[in-house]
Order: sequence, then structure tokens, then C-alpha cells
Amino acid sequence: MFPWPTIVLAPLAGGPATPQLAAAVSNAGGLGFVAAGYLSADELAARLAQARALTDGPLGVNVFVLREAPVDQDALAAYARELEPEAAALGVELGEACFDDDDLAAKLDAVSGVDVLSTTFGCLDAETIARVQAAGTHVWATVTSASEASAAHAAGVDALVVQGAEAGGHSGAWSDTGEPARPLLALLADVRAVVELPLVATGGIADGTATATALEAGAAAVQAGSAFLLAPEAGTSEPHRRALRTGGETAVTRAFTGRRARGIVNEFMRAHPDAPSAYPHVNHLTAPLRAAARAAGDEQRINLWAGTNYARAEDRPAAEIVDRLRA
Repeated sequence: MFPWPTIVLAPLAGGPATPQLAAAVSNAGGLGFVAAGYLSADELAARLAQARALTDGPLGVNVFVLREAPVDQDALAAYARELEPEAAALGVELGEACFDDDDLAAKLDAVSGVDVLSTTFGCLDAETIARVQAAGTHVWATVTSASEASAAHAAGVDALVVQGAEAGGHSGAWSDTGEPARPLLALLADVRAVVELPLVATGGIADGTATATALEAGAAAVQAGSAFLLAPEAGTSEPHRRALRTGGETAVTRAFTGRRARGIVNEFMRAHPDAPSAYPHVNHLTAPLRAAARAAGDEQRINLWAGTNYARAEDRPAAEIVDRLRA
């Protein structure tokens, strides 16, 4: 039996996630998530405490599980040279292209006792999962293939977040191989064929019809992200909000972070189609550039993460969006 609400907030790391948004979703009968990505462990603990002060409902935290992999250093250096004029035009220097694990161990300590812990980019090892579960926390893993689902099941997770190709932001794939992502409904069928776990469907969930379709396909719940980007509780930047309202096609790119992610196509994506697979190296490299562009209100040089159905997002309170998503 799946003990959690049918409507789940996607983590939305990197700006849109706020304690207020997570709490508003939980207060509306959903499951709000606090994104740990890109925060320090102390910042995460503070945000979680803020969210908990605003709701008595369940809360989840999402963490990145990153393992260092070989990177083409020549390609990375060439990409840095390619980006130097972009940085200079904004009056900043590029960041240091390096690997880090997003301070995972410290973040796991900071979220002890949270209701749900979900992972993306990988799965925690079986020993860590058991330790987290022993503290009363349910563990979910984001998967993008049947093989990932089988591995997560073997590690002992309680549920799977099944991410289809329609999803905005980063692919939760455990490796950045470039293999085409599976559409959500096809992926749900793939995963159901190999594991018997509750499935949380994500990717293109924009309204009650999409929710109903996913539930009919075997999901126990749905996770929505782009649907909440225009909510007043979200921390979505003004240039990102403007791009969401203006419209345009989405595409998958590595240009901003070195890892496949879906966003609204802009000048930066078009100018840099051959970014290397190197995460979080490229993310660190472009961080000062993106921060300067965001501060300048320049939506052409920031990542505009959005799913394929982002045009259906509405500028309304999160509670109303939760109601709209219910089947």
C-alpha cells in the first residue's frame, strides 16, 4: 500500500524550490519536497525547518547521488574556451570545472527523520538505505529505465520515481550516456514488467487528465514540477517566469551543466550544441555566467528548465495547482 498523497511536488532544485512552496503543496493535501541540490547541509537543514514550521503535512527531501566518472578533459577545456566570450560580455570569470558529490553524507545527516528521501542521478547503497529507513524515513529512487528500477529494487527502496522523457530539468538517469529517454507511459510499462513497487510517475504531468492517465497505467502517484513554476510560492526567477509565459519549444541540452536536461530553447542552447558530458564540472564552469545573466534579467543565457507541457502552467497559488492536478 502506498501511504503518501497522489500529488507530489518535484524537487525543483536550483532556484524554484522554496520552503513555502513545499509547505503549500503539503497543506493542500499533496507531498511537498525540499530540494537539497546545490545547497550546503546547513542551508538544507534551515529550509527543512522553515517548511516544517509552515505545515503539519508530510515533507520529502531530494538529494543528488553522484559518482565520479571519467571526463574528457580536452573537451572540457575546449568548452571553457568557447564560453569565455560569453562570460566576458557579462563581466564575470568562468567558475572552476571540478567534481564534487554535492556534500551527500552531510545532507543525509541533516535530514534524519524526514518523511520521504528521494534520490536522483543514482541510488543509495543498500546499507545506507536501511539506515535511513530505520530512522523512519521512506526512500525513493528516481529511475529512467527498467535496469535502474531493478537495481534500486534490489537495494531496498520503498518506491520508484519513474521519470519519462517529457520531464523538465535534468534527466535523473544514473549515467549520462546520451541514450534516448523513454516516454513516460512506455517507461511505466517497462518498469512494471520487472519490479513490484509503488511507482510515482513524472514527466509531462500538467492536469488531472494526465494524472488519471498515469494512475490508469499503474502509477500510485504523480510528481509535477513545471506545473508549479509560476506559482507565487515558487522561487522561479523573473527572466525564467517571463520565458515560461512567452512560450517556445523545449529541447534537451548539456550546454549549461554538462548533463542532459530539458529546457526552453534560447540563444545559449543554440550557440553551444556540443557541450561535453561532464557533470557537475560544466555546472560549476557556467555558474557565474548564469548568475550574472539572471541578475541582468537575461533569459537568453540562463537555463530555462521546463517540461514538454510547461505551457499549461498557470500563475496561481500552489494549493489551486494541486487541486487542478487531482484526477
